[in-house]
Amino acid sequence: MTNRKALLRVCVLAFALALAGCGLGIQKVAPWQKEKLALSHMAFEPDPLEAKFRNHTYASKEGSSGGYGVGGGGCGCN
Repeated sequence: MTNRKALLRVCVLAFALALAGCGLGIQKVAPWQKEKLALSHMAFEPDPLEAKFRNHTYASKEGSSGGYGVGGGGCGCN
């Protein structure tokens, strides 16, 4: 029975230390560090012109438009 209690205490202690460690490493991003997060290769669409072309092609082939702010019909004209 003592082995089980000791194991339970070790598990509770490990869990408490793991929870305490989650809050210790949190750091806020300073304003001068935000430029690194705004690099072009960090964007969802690194090339906005290519993304616009892809969206236009998709809307033309699909025969519908919308969702990306494009207008026009399935003919490919805006």
